[in-house]
Order: sequence, then structure tokens, then C-alpha cells
Amino acid sequence: MDEELDERPPTRHLTEAECWQRIIEAPYGRIAAAAGGDVDIFPVNHVVAHDRTIVFRTSPGTKLLELTIHHHVAFEVDGADDHEAFSVVVKGDAVEFDRQSEVAEAERLGVEPWAPETKDRWVRITPTEVHGRQFERPRP
Repeated sequence: MDEELDERPPTRHLTEAECWQRIIEAPYGRIAAAAGGDVDIFPVNHVVAHDRTIVFRTSPGTKLLELTIHHHVAFEVDGADDHEAFSVVVKGDAVEFDRQSEVAEAERLGVEPWAPETKDRWVRITPTEVHGRQFERPRP
């Protein structure tokens, strides 16, 4: 499509409230973590806790190991329909937690893993920045 003829409104930055609403409504997100000079991206289903932290369950493995080595992560949700597309990125620190009171509170949030493996480890992402954008999709 020729940009000079593109009459769509420009890309719009989402407000922080709009970003959080998109994160809450997203059925899953992706967490990007780096360890040993390599970056990996993992899909996770998640919930947003009352304190605007992102909580998910996982099992022992690469993801948990990387989060233990390097806490700083990026978390992303995106979506599209026939009319618009959006992307929200959260940067923050991910920490595993296992205190019974914290686990009980997290369980009340209702995050249930989609994958059939046992996901008995809990991780919380505390955001340091949140930003997003949306734009209208081209019409056919």
C-alpha cells in the first residue's frame, strides 16, 4: 500500500489504563527472558493481581532457570481484529515466589495453566514500565 494514499489515522499510543485493560483481557502473553547471552520467548497464560503485577504458573525448566539467572524480563500481549491491531509491552522484574500466603492469594486469582504438565511454580512480574500502541488495519 502506498503510504501517501494511506488515509488511516496514525498509530496511537495507549494510555497506561488502556494498556492494563488489554493485559487483563488477553488470554495469554509472551515473556522474553535472557540468560547466557541468549534470548528466549515463552507463551504464558497469566492474570493481573490487584497490585498490577502479572502472575503466572510454570514448571521447572528453561524459563524458570532463565528467570532465576536474570530477573529483568519483557512481557507482551497483542491482538487484532478486522479493524485494528494493538501491542502492549511490560518491562519489569520476574521473581519466583513460594510463601504459602502468597501462593494462596495467587491461587484465588484463578490462573489455570493450559498445558497438561504440572505447573507448580509461581512467578510474579513487577513492572518498571508499561507502554502500548494501536492502529487501524488496512481495509481490503
